[in-house]
Amino acid sequence: MAWHLTASNWAMTGMYRYDEFDAAFVAGRTAQFSDQVQRRLSGALSEEQFRPLRLMNGLYLQLHAYMLRIAVPYGTLSSRQLRKLAHIARTYDRGYGHFTTRQNIQFNWPRLKDVPEILRELASVEMHAIQTSGNCIRNVTTDQFAGAAADEIIDPRPVAEIIRQWSSLHPEFSYLPRKFKIAMTGSPNDRAAIRFHDIGLQAALNGAGEVGWEVWVGGGLGRTPMVAKLINSFVPHTHLLAYLESIMRVYNRHGRRDNKFKARIKILVHEEGLENIKGQVEAEFAAVRGGVLTLPQAELDRIGAYFAPPNLSDRSADRIDVAYQSIIDPLYGRWLDNNLHPHRQSGYASVTVSLKPVGGAPGDATDAQMDAVADLAEAYSQDELRVTHEQNLVLPHVAIADLRAVYDALVTHGLAEGNAGMIGDMICCPGLDFCALANARSIPIAQEISRKFAEPERQRQIGALKIKMSGCINACGHHHVGHIGILGVEKKGGELYQITLGGDATETAAVGKIIGPGFEADAVPGAIEKLVDFYIAQRQSEGESFLAAYRRLGEAPFKEALYGDA
Repeated sequence: MAWHLTASNWAMTGMYRYDEFDAAFVAGRTAQFSDQVQRRLSGALSEEQFRPLRLMNGLYLQLHAYMLRIAVPYGTLSSRQLRKLAHIARTYDRGYGHFTTRQNIQFNWPRLKDVPEILRELASVEMHAIQTSGNCIRNVTTDQFAGAAADEIIDPRPVAEIIRQWSSLHPEFSYLPRKFKIAMTGSPNDRAAIRFHDIGLQAALNGAGEVGWEVWVGGGLGRTPMVAKLINSFVPHTHLLAYLESIMRVYNRHGRRDNKFKARIKILVHEEGLENIKGQVEAEFAAVRGGVLTLPQAELDRIGAYFAPPNLSDRSADRIDVAYQSIIDPLYGRWLDNNLHPHRQSGYASVTVSLKPVGGAPGDATDAQMDAVADLAEAYSQDELRVTHEQNLVLPHVAIADLRAVYDALVTHGLAEGNAGMIGDMICCPGLDFCALANARSIPIAQEISRKFAEPERQRQIGALKIKMSGCINACGHHHVGHIGILGVEKKGGELYQITLGGDATETAAVGKIIGPGFEADAVPGAIEKLVDFYIAQRQSEGESFLAAYRRLGEAPFKEALYGDA
């Protein structure tokens, strides 16, 4: 997509705006796919012939119906865009959407005949479904608090936008050995799981105080989970695209196309060794550095201007006493305690809107809820919101003085669960209820776990604990990096659930270990309860997290607590 930006006909802060090239490109792609759909409906195209065409446009054939995955670049949405997603859910689906661990949204029930019109509706608000599937570079993800976080070195989204434009239908990388995922964070505190991506980018400072990027390569989950390795400790903005293209060329040249299970760059790095891969990347980089991929500062500044921090009024004198609020209104106090993140400007906070109600399907939001969050973003968050890779939404710029009004509105719409980062804030894939690849159900298990730990006081007692659950080894639920991970597997025609412990998606990244034999579905919530009870009994203080306790004690006592002497 083009790098030259122009003014738009509708106002928006903190977001890239389509220029004429972008608009024409998306319109052309939509028209092309509309014709392909008509040919499929008429029988002129078989399903086998149609499959690669629909996948290029984010359309999957799931267990019961088609599923359309819509791109949310680097997780940033405007109110207008979220309202359009609500409209699509209401008009063309079953009244809800599912937010994913790639910061996208999926609709599980669209009719094939309606998909072209859905894409036209999306194009009207500068959205599309391109490259949300297939062996290409997928949606670039970022820290959900990008551009607002107090600990941020740099807002990564302008660079993410440049990467999006560079990677969209890149002629060399449209048919990669396998899909390719990039994540970035502008903070030293990794909230984007960058070490579990094909390429992870973390903002860094060199000795001169200049901002650039650490480049991590070869991370990933799935059947062979691996932590990425640092391939370069500092790449300047100017040369980042050249360095990324060098990595992609090496992968495209040597990636295993003969075996899809070994086709990811993590396998290439593992088998060839980091130093070998780095040598090839650096040779490519030397050849292309300083060429057409070099980004002039003027271009960086121009794109960066679209992500300029909002002009927030001075609220530095505003304070809120969370302890006092917890006394007079415990549920509100709990929400304040768990769902706020420090903002770079005093008097403001970033608010996590939990999509994890007790007994709900994690990541699902109804059309009415999407409309409600859009209204809140418009009224209280500079018309801007974010999708998180943990399947929640974020209002990034909320004044402290407006928190009560935001909370009350969320209560009205069933979105005021104060459980961000707690045991009820589970990541969960759609599983066997929807996905054709799944081996086991995941949503019903997540629902039962949330009910077992529904009591707010018990959640407070447990503290920060991340449960992540997948219905198959593809790991869309990121189970490998859960403090407690749950993986559904098929065994002798039935569903069993393996439990892993010790996973971590942050800057102290670790892959969880399978602790023992799997459990039947109805035994999983009880197994989680045993692990949690053991942790509470063994922790050194209330401030020692589950992960910290596991790292201190090791696997053996947790295994004994779960399985006894068996």
